[in-house]
Amino acid sequence: MAAPAPPTGRLAPSPTGLLHLGHARSFLLAWWQVRARGGRCLLRLEDLDRSRVRPGLGEACLRDLEWLGLDWDGPVVLQSEGAAHLHAALERLRSAGALYPCVCTRREVREAASAPHSSDGAAAYPGTCRGRFASLAEARAHGGGAAAWRLRVEPGAVAFRDELLGCQAVDVAAEVGDFPVSGRDGQIAYQLAVVVDDARSGVDTVLRADDLMRSTARQLLLQRALGLPSPRWYHVPLVCGPDGRRLAKRTDDLSLTALREAGVDPRVVVSWVARSCGLACPEPLAAAELLPSVDLSLLPAEPVVFDPAAEGFLAP
Repeated sequence: MAAPAPPTGRLAPSPTGLLHLGHARSFLLAWWQVRARGGRCLLRLEDLDRSRVRPGLGEACLRDLEWLGLDWDGPVVLQSEGAAHLHAALERLRSAGALYPCVCTRREVREAASAPHSSDGAAAYPGTCRGRFASLAEARAHGGGAAAWRLRVEPGAVAFRDELLGCQAVDVAAEVGDFPVSGRDGQIAYQLAVVVDDARSGVDTVLRADDLMRSTARQLLLQRALGLPSPRWYHVPLVCGPDGRRLAKRTDDLSLTALREAGVDPRVVVSWVARSCGLACPEPLAAAELLPSVDLSLLPAEPVVFDPAAEGFLAP
């Protein structure tokens, strides 16, 4: 039997805020997962939403990843530079009848929905515009010249296998309903952009935090509609603070940039991540030094609690 081909994974930070220890854990695990198997690791900056991108944060992301000891294959890919491919995928979905135009605002969606269903508390789209318009021109006439595009989602659970958690099922129709793949301003939505970019890059292994588990089902629907392959999924628990809330980009004092600029040894951060993943790491080690020890079966199933007061590398 032939040995499996080395995997292709990716790091995909978004330059909308400073990276924190939760990002460090996910990115280190993603890097370890592919490098330990002789695979390729790509780097993509997800800068498509220009309204949220902050100047200088793309460069900060790269410095933070290099500080952690991570490397990547090939040039850094900017998601915003692949707009032509994203719009081509949108047109394929439109031509196949998988989409319909929608003129609902976010406020109208919230008011029309009977109750929140999705894991982030957002209201499921009630299908107001499904079958409402005979053409895009008609929709734009009703929407003041603007219309989004939504994917038709049929009832029933979307099943997939997570390599760490086993079989999963998400009822996309009940949780979010027909979801947008482009906004009223014409901007391609995150779910479609990720699907297209991963397929174009040959990414076949995706490891990320489990707050994106529900997104996986939506991405699977898009992959099927476009006839694209699905990667192997690995979803890992979040890093939370002592209060049980996940670390956020707005918590700049826990950012990797702040730690780096304070002179913290990156090996101490890497070793904390390793211990949080069940690896024995009594002394500071570099990311590459831990490659022989990588074992995803040791990952705890519950969220990791990070207590700044208990970690020596944050001491003044």
